[in-house]
Amino acid sequence: MADTIIWDLDGTLLNTLDDLCDSVNYALTQYHLPTRDRMEIRRFLGNGIRNLIGQSVPENISETVFDEIFQTFRTYYMGHCQIKTKPYEGIPETLAELKKANYKMAIVSNKIQGAVTDLQKQFFSDYISVAIGESEGIRRKPAPDMVHKAMELLHSSEESTIYVGDSEVDLQTAANSGIKCISVLWGFRDEDFLIQKGAETFAKCPQDIIGLLSQPTPSNA
Repeated sequence: MADTIIWDLDGTLLNTLDDLCDSVNYALTQYHLPTRDRMEIRRFLGNGIRNLIGQSVPENISETVFDEIFQTFRTYYMGHCQIKTKPYEGIPETLAELKKANYKMAIVSNKIQGAVTDLQKQFFSDYISVAIGESEGIRRKPAPDMVHKAMELLHSSEESTIYVGDSEVDLQTAANSGIKCISVLWGFRDEDFLIQKGAETFAKCPQDIIGLLSQPTPSNA
């Protein structure tokens, strides 16, 4: 029986799309480059902010200019990551219920550590104490490093841990970490896409997660 939940952040706990979109387009505008729409940004998310900028800029950008755009985005986003960002409907109530039921919980995200820490403190400090983001010395998802570090801090085992995320990166992360995965359908990927990537267990709304946790352990994706 699971007693630990590892949560993805963007697209799972928080709808961060608008702040990310605004920050990407701010950086692109500073260098007189074409902006991107919300659906493009949504598709680019999941593999960290460097990959996000890499897909957002034109292909012929030099490495020097790319690094400047990336730093512009990073600086702007750190100061504007809580403007439009908010938890998905039903998330706070679900987290409160899970904490009341004594589930241990952590966040793992490819977002930079500073932003992960700020967002955890702003929205989830009453429920989640462990929040791990991108930093030196720990590989980004889908490598298992962040998940294993979270389980170590929570004193949890693979057998007792469930991963909850919205993307193919999350499916790969769970598989690489040796734990089961619940894929949410309110985030940045559609159900058909997730099925193609091997997802088998789905939550259509946050409350579904509570029901899934009370069932036999979901199959690994």
